[in-house]
Amino acid sequence: MKLHSRRSLVVIHDVLMAVGAFALAYTIRLNFSFASPDVKYLGSLIPLVVFAQGLVFWRARLYRGVWRFASIPDLWNIIRASVIVALAVGLCLFLFNRLEGVPRATLVLYPIFLTVFLGAPRLAYRLWKDQRLKIFQSEGRKRVLILGAGRAGEMLVRDMVRDLDYFPVAFLDDSARLRGGKIHGIPVIGGIDRLSEVMQDLDIHVVVIAIPSASADQLRRIVGLCEQASVTFRILPRLQDMMSGRASVSDLREVSIEDLLGRDSVTLEWERIQSGLTGKKVLVSGGGGSIGSELCRQIARLEPAELVVFDHSEYSLYNIECELRRTFPNLNLRARLGSVADKIAVEHLLANSKPDVVFHAAAYKHVPMLESQVREAVRNNVIGTKTFALSAAQHGVKKFVMISTDKAVNPANIMGATKRVAEIFCQNLNQRWKTDYVTVRFGNVLGSTGSVVPLFKQQIAAGGPVTVTHPDITRYFMTIPEASQLIMQGAVMGDGGEIFVLDMGEPIKISYLAEQMIRLSGKVPGKDIEIAFTGLRPGEKLYEELFHEQECLAPTTHSKIMLARSRQVDWDALSAVLSEMEAACDEFNEGHLRMLIANLVPEFSGMNNSDSNVVVFARSKADAATTIN
Repeated sequence: MKLHSRRSLVVIHDVLMAVGAFALAYTIRLNFSFASPDVKYLGSLIPLVVFAQGLVFWRARLYRGVWRFASIPDLWNIIRASVIVALAVGLCLFLFNRLEGVPRATLVLYPIFLTVFLGAPRLAYRLWKDQRLKIFQSEGRKRVLILGAGRAGEMLVRDMVRDLDYFPVAFLDDSARLRGGKIHGIPVIGGIDRLSEVMQDLDIHVVVIAIPSASADQLRRIVGLCEQASVTFRILPRLQDMMSGRASVSDLREVSIEDLLGRDSVTLEWERIQSGLTGKKVLVSGGGGSIGSELCRQIARLEPAELVVFDHSEYSLYNIECELRRTFPNLNLRARLGSVADKIAVEHLLANSKPDVVFHAAAYKHVPMLESQVREAVRNNVIGTKTFALSAAQHGVKKFVMISTDKAVNPANIMGATKRVAEIFCQNLNQRWKTDYVTVRFGNVLGSTGSVVPLFKQQIAAGGPVTVTHPDITRYFMTIPEASQLIMQGAVMGDGGEIFVLDMGEPIKISYLAEQMIRLSGKVPGKDIEIAFTGLRPGEKLYEELFHEQECLAPTTHSKIMLARSRQVDWDALSAVLSEMEAACDEFNEGHLRMLIANLVPEFSGMNNSDSNVVVFARSKADAATTIN
């Protein structure tokens, strides 16, 4: 039936219901005494009721509602319109004949009857259509078991009832008070532990995890039950990722490794972050990398006066520039190519942009690759940081935030040692300039370029094997957005000279990570895809540490950020060693560079990495060397 025809029928229905409701309210007050002389007025009042009702209902847009999807807002619209109609009719009658011949109770009963006469048919039609869908369209649809009978599960079921691909069969929920109840006609039949039992009894095709607030531990338990039952499962996004706050079939996705390794959502002091970055000129070095690009996205949302993205990779810079211009069309954005080790380029960049805040994310970070390329590691991570940090001070930058790594703690590789030297330089530079130098240190980031997650995905897609260096190797992990947000939080908290250490939670075994990623791909570890242990690589440790034992961590105002006590060195000695490093880079003397690094970082255990890895891997936490005094 065409739209205008359907609406005409709705209008006719509502007119008849209005007439019926008024006639019932009028005659019920007269005790249905049709012989009463007042009944003669009824016929003359009907046209006025119809006119008032039509005008009010049209203004209230009552006819735009679709009966098939009638809901509480529609009922509220009917109630409101009915009351207004009654008031309008009463006012007109009072002005016309002072309500002569009209029982006063009629105007009270009329909106009640009108609400029932208009609402009941709409509700009945929706119930009939929903039941009809269940009966006639269940064939060919995927039978769904929903885990979680909360708000998200309720909204999801409401959406599935109208969807042609999914047919909700039952809920499982650990809340005892919900068991035995029904949500939109779908029963809650037990706790989530009954998953395997229910699967066969109800012929379930898909399990949907509808618990956006679930912790990583809860998700690991649920995913384990789904894997034991050998069933396809999908998940709704976490609360912080559901921008609309609603749950629908279109939101369903596969469970990712980030879901299983994630932690509780981070609560940030957004007002403090906004006051530190909104309306300011911000520069991000390494802005095309994993952390740098996410920092740019987060900063762009805060409406800075200007965002300058600096990166030596043309392709990475092009990608982030296109994304930012598309997502934030009003953003004052500048994208600049160059290396942090290029003093002339850095001086020109800072002189022209004059940023208030600098986030220094540019660094080489691939541990095995840098072990055999000491000069490039020192030139980029140490000399580049020195050049950039000094130039920032000379051009009046108010805050310089250096992004460091857990590999800088008791470093066993060149990458970590060079980042530790960069930390030392920024800490001590803070005492000599007005610029506030803040260091933020954290561990591995899920999905970042060169990390194990993209590598494992490629290996799984190729059919394996998935390569893990050691059965007992562990790493700390956090998501890219979480790391970026905590970096901004640390930036606005710091007054200069601090090393902020991000709470990384518990370390994760890489072998567990590999097994979970294989299972999430629908394969069985050791059967469909093998896991091969290849041995530790040059510069690699079995575990990572977030702080040195003599740094004495202290709490901060933020529960996810801790403060490590900085260790001072003699500035003249530091400057002399860094000058020697620059000379050694010019001479390409990598042996001398290793010695200079060990001079600044005596806990560095990688002096003989090129010859043997045994010394690096056998170290224990108690073997840390003395610190610089």
